[in-house]
Amino acid sequence: MSKQSPLHEVHTELGALFTDFAGWSMPVRYSSELAEHKAVREAAGLFDLSHMAEIEVTGSEAALALDHALVGNLSKLKAGRARYTMLCHSSGGVLDDLVVYRLAEEKFLVVANAGNAAVVAVELRDRADGFTAEVTDRSAEFALIAVQGPKSAEIVGSVTDADLTELKYYASVPAIVKGHHVLLARTGYTGEDGFELYVPAAEAAEVWAVLTEAGQPHGLVPAGLACRDTLRLEAGMPLYGNELSVKLTPFEANLGRVVKFDKLGDFVGKAALAGHRDAERERVLVGLKGTGRRAPRHGYKVLHSGAEVGEITSGALSPTLGYPIAMAYVPPALSEPGTTLSVDIRGRVEQVEVVALPFYKRSNQRTPAK
Repeated sequence: MSKQSPLHEVHTELGALFTDFAGWSMPVRYSSELAEHKAVREAAGLFDLSHMAEIEVTGSEAALALDHALVGNLSKLKAGRARYTMLCHSSGGVLDDLVVYRLAEEKFLVVANAGNAAVVAVELRDRADGFTAEVTDRSAEFALIAVQGPKSAEIVGSVTDADLTELKYYASVPAIVKGHHVLLARTGYTGEDGFELYVPAAEAAEVWAVLTEAGQPHGLVPAGLACRDTLRLEAGMPLYGNELSVKLTPFEANLGRVVKFDKLGDFVGKAALAGHRDAERERVLVGLKGTGRRAPRHGYKVLHSGAEVGEITSGALSPTLGYPIAMAYVPPALSEPGTTLSVDIRGRVEQVEVVALPFYKRSNQRTPAK
């Protein structure tokens, strides 16, 4: 039986259509996924992300344990800041991509994808062995609510004591939302400015109601997983199981920058990743722009001169741009923007063009701290 979010009854009352996602019953849409997508781009969307896993790492050597366990340099992360990083296999393949928050000198919060939660928790515990560090899965204690979109700062700012003008991208601060203590982070997965609120599970419905009321004058709507997927695709953000897997390294996904070889000490996968860094790539991730209305989908074959050269990892008709977009792994020789390829879409060959990622970027886009 699928797990239910602390907000499940709220979603039911809103008439959400549910889907099973990584063992969780989560809202896929409330009304129209296109309307929800548009709201996030133009105003704001309210998301339930309680399926994500929250794993706490504490102790005097918590930073060193994470430096060993992950590819990033977490010792350099300042309290109050966050970093996008990865948990890699000793072979260099990606076990999960993560966001790590440093909450205090000896306290970190690792946020993992729902489908990989158990793997991440076990690996972190195993890799912390020998360090003065404790790994505790806190996932059941939290609900995770996100407000994403250009109006998100106005909405969240109206109900919290936090000074959002001082809250940088990929940073967090303890905050109060109408009497509820939360961890407020400025981050997201849509390509828009936005916030994620880590809320005690028992208080999730009340915080959702507060944000809903505050957002009504600004056009805030509840948004499901369907529009979250098209939003992140437009923003060129990878999804584990599509663009990332244990069979792929960060370098093939054009994310080699997250691997910090210059940090002190060894880390799991370092030798293998160094080899992948220096080796000639067999495949790289690219963006593809289509024509017409037929969108390439996950698993469709990419062709060049009639021969199969790759596979679509994610694809959709872009609600914002109005044309089909996709990401795919292809040989490096075919990865230059402007290269013409084609995709077999249910027996019909459609032409596509290699383009730079992301497909969509807001005008005031910020990048996370490295």
